[in-house]
Amino acid sequence: MECYLDNSATTKCFDSVAAIMTQVMCQDYGNPSSMHMKGVQAEQYLRYAKDVIARILKVNEKEIFFTSGGTESDNLALIGSAYANCRAGRHLITTSIEHPAILQTMQYLEGQGFEVTYLPVDCYGRIRLEDLEYAMRQDTILVSIMHTNNELGSLQPVAEAGRLIKQMNPGTLFHVDAVQGFGKYRILPKKMGIDMLSVSGHKIHGPKGVGFLYINEAVKIQPIIFGGGQQRGMRSGTENVPAIAGLAKAAEEMYGNLDEDVNRLYALKQMFIDGVTQLDGVQINGLTGRESAPHVISVSFRGIRSEVLLHALEERGIYVSSGSACSSNKPGTAASATLRAIGLDKELMGSTLRFSLSVFTTEEEIRYALNALYEMVPMLRRFTRR
Repeated sequence: MECYLDNSATTKCFDSVAAIMTQVMCQDYGNPSSMHMKGVQAEQYLRYAKDVIARILKVNEKEIFFTSGGTESDNLALIGSAYANCRAGRHLITTSIEHPAILQTMQYLEGQGFEVTYLPVDCYGRIRLEDLEYAMRQDTILVSIMHTNNELGSLQPVAEAGRLIKQMNPGTLFHVDAVQGFGKYRILPKKMGIDMLSVSGHKIHGPKGVGFLYINEAVKIQPIIFGGGQQRGMRSGTENVPAIAGLAKAAEEMYGNLDEDVNRLYALKQMFIDGVTQLDGVQINGLTGRESAPHVISVSFRGIRSEVLLHALEERGIYVSSGSACSSNKPGTAASATLRAIGLDKELMGSTLRFSLSVFTTEEEIRYALNALYEMVPMLRRFTRR
């Protein structure tokens, strides 16, 4: 059987998403900037998408801007706000376990003369609010903290951080990368002090190549893509209407049955953890239970290289990851930076796999994966010792 447990990398589209995208691509295919009826039809999909997302986040429709995905959203948030506010200061804050789309953008900004503070994390992958408080300065113009870590499933104290930032310096902008958190949690930017929020479509059973950035209307930010002036000049380029419609439909599906789906995911996650920890030499990284995300499980298998076990599982039709999909095939990049940041020893860093679930994951798949691990792990360890 096929057992897909790499949903933090990407997800299977909902049938309803494929259906609406086909409708837009094959029938309602107009350019939303056109003034004729085909253009009007296309524009209606954009309005529908903004309405769906704005209602979920409880924000204004005009504060939603569509992008090509989480990476572009992160780049626009960081670069656009840093350049627009540089006269107020050049100090930025982020964490040591951010996605490469944040870390590499911060490195770029350092090259442009900005100063970046990287907050450490504890052994569970969480920042300490006292470290954030200590790092804040009068010239801090932006703080960027991810909601849910893509490798560990660790949750950051986003609401508490938002309150702290605004209390210390109301002018400091707060950006949250919610690529792994949106669709699993109710995130309310206005209530949580979040000025900008990044989301990607393909993590919530929507299409690849689309996402959005929430930007509070009071935020001073400049565009980084120029051209036809679409989306009020904030993000030029003809809108990807089929993908945007698919993104909105996926968001509707995710939040239509959120509590029940999340409870089921936590039950499946616990079932997997209870099963895999019956093996000797296995360690769960990060917190478990509801103190962590419902869909991400980081497991170290002492004595077995992660790539070896990954491909052994693949031969059984079980698909997992050895880290962030954006960097797990690039040795020495941010895939291992997260594990280093939590203090994982070197041997375990090279023996870690990420199992990630979705609303499509079944108990049968969990049992199938566990049975394969019960067979493979002892065998691979014997082979390694030879």
